[in-house]
Amino acid sequence: MATTVIADLCIFLLTWNVGTHSPREQQLNSLLALNGTTTCPDNQLPDIYVIGMQEVSTKQVLNIFQDDPWVLKIAGALQEHQFVKVEAKQLQGILITMFAHHKHVPHMKNIETEATRTGLGGLWGNKGAVSIRLSLYGTGAVFVCSHLAAHDDKLKERIEDYHQIVDNHKYHAQGYPRIFDHDFVFWFGDLNFRLSGDMSAWDVRTDVENMRYADLLKLDQLNLLREKGNAFSLLEEQQPNFAPTFKFVEGTNDYDLKRRPAWCDRILHRVQNNVYPGVTLSATQLSYQSHTDYTLSDHRPVSATFSYKVETSNQTYTDEELHDMTHGAASPGTSAPSSKYKKRCGRRSKGDT
Repeated sequence: MATTVIADLCIFLLTWNVGTHSPREQQLNSLLALNGTTTCPDNQLPDIYVIGMQEVSTKQVLNIFQDDPWVLKIAGALQEHQFVKVEAKQLQGILITMFAHHKHVPHMKNIETEATRTGLGGLWGNKGAVSIRLSLYGTGAVFVCSHLAAHDDKLKERIEDYHQIVDNHKYHAQGYPRIFDHDFVFWFGDLNFRLSGDMSAWDVRTDVENMRYADLLKLDQLNLLREKGNAFSLLEEQQPNFAPTFKFVEGTNDYDLKRRPAWCDRILHRVQNNVYPGVTLSATQLSYQSHTDYTLSDHRPVSATFSYKVETSNQTYTDEELHDMTHGAASPGTSAPSSKYKKRCGRRSKGDT
């Protein structure tokens, strides 16, 4: 059976709560895998970077004509490697930006951004989500960066934030009006999930020092929620094999035991594998790590890389033809052929409705 590869990309995702700090003194080469070592196949640089940040300083948020200093800093690190900024979206302190190697830009269409405020009744936007969606080599992909309600006792609010984001994020692309209509979903950020139970901060730290991560992750609120189907159950997560990423004394790798250490910073994904006849979609996770050298804030940055593949069997689709199949013909007033091809099953699970 002949297989044609339409896309074979390495996508790098990063989430970091920067605690309102400026990027001035930060060297980003190691963080962005520009130092000669990557987790992509054959040690190549990623094809696409999607970076989400929380608690970005909002001092410049009113200057709508200039990118945030963090976006400019990332652009400066990437531009010499022939990456260009595709899009950025900011909602108060929540920021998402996408960079792609210039050779991929012609294969990116229908780019949209969206934002949902959840904090303080949605008035201020200190919590919520921003997203970028696009047709990527003909497939529908969405990247969501969120910052959910903080503190141990605010689990109910985090669940509500999640559902508010899912319900309120809406796009104009044919066939992809909502987050989970997309073929590929990547959701990351400071999700703020803590550990259930009443272990003391000192006991949690002891387990961390002894690398008993698996035991602690049995108490992780996000894992428990996904099992019950209350939130995030449509998404998958590779279990963290790194120490909790919150809360540190700034500038050190010492936990600030005013809070119990927790895996607040997470990266999840979802692929609808078999929605098109003869087309196979896959996103194989290649890495999941925290970056302990970056001690700027009380959170550690977390990154993941994915092998993003679009393949066809006994078909000779170009990505243009796949785009027409998935997103519908471009001419206005034309009904999307995607409904003819796309199996609409599995859009929402019982637990996430």
